[in-house]
Amino acid sequence: MSALRRKFGEDYQVVNTNTGAMYSAPAKKKRQRFVEKNGRCNVQHGNLGGETSRYISDLFTTLVDLKWRWNLLIFILTYTIAWLVMASMWWVIAYIRGDLNHGHDQTYTPCVANVYNFPSAFLFFIETEATIGYGSRYITEKCPEGIILFLFQSLLGSIVDAFLIGCMFIKMSQPKKRAETLMFSQDAVISQRDGKLCLMFRVGNLRNSHMVSAQIRCKLIKSRQTPEGEFLPLDQCELDVGFGTGADQLFLVSPLTICHEINPKSPFFDLSQRSLMSEQFEIVVILEGIVETTGMTCQARTSYTEDEVLWGHRFLPVMSLEEGFFRVDYSQFHSTFEVPTPSYSVKETEEKASLHSPAPTPTLSDGRVQRERVFSLDCINTIEERVRAGRSKKLHRLSSGKEDPQRQAHGTSSHQSEKACSTGDLPLQLQRICSVPGQGEAEQQQQLKAFSIHSRSTTQSTGDLQQPGLPAVLLPTPVTLAGGRTEDNLPAKLRKMNADR
Repeated sequence: MSALRRKFGEDYQVVNTNTGAMYSAPAKKKRQRFVEKNGRCNVQHGNLGGETSRYISDLFTTLVDLKWRWNLLIFILTYTIAWLVMASMWWVIAYIRGDLNHGHDQTYTPCVANVYNFPSAFLFFIETEATIGYGSRYITEKCPEGIILFLFQSLLGSIVDAFLIGCMFIKMSQPKKRAETLMFSQDAVISQRDGKLCLMFRVGNLRNSHMVSAQIRCKLIKSRQTPEGEFLPLDQCELDVGFGTGADQLFLVSPLTICHEINPKSPFFDLSQRSLMSEQFEIVVILEGIVETTGMTCQARTSYTEDEVLWGHRFLPVMSLEEGFFRVDYSQFHSTFEVPTPSYSVKETEEKASLHSPAPTPTLSDGRVQRERVFSLDCINTIEERVRAGRSKKLHRLSSGKEDPQRQAHGTSSHQSEKACSTGDLPLQLQRICSVPGQGEAEQQQQLKAFSIHSRSTTQSTGDLQQPGLPAVLLPTPVTLAGGRTEDNLPAKLRKMNADR
């Protein structure tokens, strides 16, 4: 702890639920892996049948993909056989022409000077192929078949050199060895970051040369069964490591911690600390980039099984500030320490949060909706009084049998003016009720009763939403109609008129 504080400052503290000792991962059981820790895919192809001829059709790629021991063996055997075959052809020409019997005769002109046995023919071929030319062995002008063989030897040698040397060059320049200097942490961890549960692992670059356009991807390898009953062995599922935000594009000059947020879209949405012990899965990590020195694409791979995922742990920082530069301590690259982390899954956390959250309160979007829902109780009372007055006038007409036409006309004009002045600020539904001509009082009373009940629920739900900018007159006391008759809440004048009727 003191070393960490000296490195990162006095404000740095390691959160640990134990005694503060560094966590040491327990011994892990041996398990069959899909991808080894070094990136080698543990897959073998068998029962190819007649498909093996496809490897011969792509011979160059087949030779490049072979191991080094087989490449060296093919390289040596190819040159050795080619040299022996061509030397034998030169010896056959000398044997057919009888040059072997006149090897030391100075007056005889052979096809190839100083070739009188197989070793001398072999040395002549090597001198010609390697363009050494010691000067003691050469082709004479009296051997046309030797000239033709010499041309064939030159063409064949160029083809063999181009094929084998090119194969060895591609084999040596492959960027696979560049992946040896790209490091992955031994374990992955699950802990909280920015208030969210995340799966994290660490990557690093040991060389000073950069990986251009470095990109990282993650695959979840897990067998599953579909709802239709189909079994999918080693099904592959993509893990989001920041595709939408660009976090998967890495500037890998120092060790980075890759984070996968566990959310409803993640396959680990219902993963808890207890269920992690019984799960069987494998996380394959693929890091791709262009080697800065050669311009070739390099890919590094590794994997994490379920027993290599540590719940409630966090990686130890490895960066420190020195005089004029930043220092990376790779001795702490794989080290983790324990931190407080909820042991239940994100799904359980959201379910508990939804049970304890209060019911949402309706809000008013704008002033127009508020004006439509909140209205004055005095307007409702005015309409009720108008309906009661119309009912009493009808009863009076039935009892008297006739009515003064002038008074009737005056009442009609006053009735229309009252309606115009009393319904100007009412909602559209209430204005339609009041403006329908010839509508019976009973039907108006029913519509008014239904509208009053609706207004009570509306005012009750919006009664607590009064804003400072709204006038107090727009939020009246709600009318309570449930639990008793409608007449109990009417004004005293109307209750007296109903009693007289």
